[in-house]
Order: sequence, then C-alpha cells, then structure tokens
Amino acid sequence: MKTLLNLWNHLEEGLVALFLTAMTLITFVYVMFNNLYVVFYAGADAFPALEGPLFAIGDVLLDTAQAMTWSSALTRACFGWLIFLGISYGIRTGAHIGVDLLVRTFSAPLRRVCSILVLLVVLGYAVLMMVSSYDWVAALHGAGLGAEDLDEFHVMQWHIAMIVPLGFALVIARLVEAFVLTMRGEQNGLQMADEAADALKLATDVHPDVSKESRS
Repeated sequence: MKTLLNLWNHLEEGLVALFLTAMTLITFVYVMFNNLYVVFYAGADAFPALEGPLFAIGDVLLDTAQAMTWSSALTRACFGWLIFLGISYGIRTGAHIGVDLLVRTFSAPLRRVCSILVLLVVLGYAVLMMVSSYDWVAALHGAGLGAEDLDEFHVMQWHIAMIVPLGFALVIARLVEAFVLTMRGEQNGLQMADEAADALKLATDVHPDVSKESRS
C-alpha cells in the first residue's frame, strides 16, 4: 500500500512538472520563431552577398511561426490539465490557503470536529463536481467536436475536458486520505497554508527584530 502511495505521489509530481515544462517550451519555441526571422532579414539587408540564404532561412522561420497557431491552444490545454492536477497536489502538500483564524481559537476536540465537518462538505462538493463534469465530458464525446486549432492533430474537446472529472476524482482520493488520517488522529483535517505565519517567518528571517516586536 505504501509503495502504491509513493508511486502515486511521484506520478503526480512528475505530471505537474511535465505540463509546466511543456507550457514553457511551447511558449519559448513560438516566441523564438516569431522573432528570430527578423534577425535574418536584417542580416540579409546588411550583407547583400548573403541575402539569398539569409532570406531563405528567415522565410522558413516566418512560415513556421505563422503555422504555429496551435501553440496557444496547446498551452491553454496544458494549463488546464496543470490546474486540475495541481488541486490534488495542493491538498497533499498543504499549498491551498486556509481561512481558519477563528477555528484556531477553538479547543483541540472542537477543532477536530470542525475539521471532519469541513472534510465532509468539501468531499461532497468534489463528488458533485466529478459527476457533473463527467456528464459534460460525455456530452462532448457524443458531439464529436474538435478542439480549436488542435483538431488538425485529431485532438477533440473531450480529450482536454476529461481532466476535470479526473482531477476531481484525484481530489476525492486525497480528501478520503485526509479524512482517514484525521479520524486516526494523525492529521488535523486539511493541512492548509498559513500566509500570515509564512510572512512573519520570512520577515523574521530578514529582520530578526520583527519577532521581538511581535511578541512585545
């Protein structure tokens, strides 16, 4: 079981890194082709003896840039997949922002009850979103619509949209994991990020006098 969990964690991190890398590379290549041809055109004007090959290279770069209309659509698709994979990743790493200033003032047993209630509410929402988005993807599959600027590569709209129910399924799995750990007393609900504490720690690291002033 632990091996499967570690495999899942590494796969999740790998996919997040993959889509971040893909978005960066696609954008970089498009910008490079979209601007590099100007260099060769300028070089052809500056060196008339080489204008033939320089203009030829510039034309190739310009044609490639104009043909890359799919790059923006593919970047958006990667961003969408990154978002819905990142939700479950954020739950595991405690990256989501928590609004729990009032709850922190409660006693430990009451905080545990609140954590369980929050987990149940969020779990119910995630189930509702997964079912609804699955129906949406099924409708797109039945319609057989191609994705904008990606249909030439036989990418359909449902291929991109399927990450929504899949992402919420991963969220449900993470919430169930958090619920089990909370019931065992090994975790206190969703481990949310505390921006105030992080900001205070950062300020303390930079200016040690801040911690003294906050205690006084």
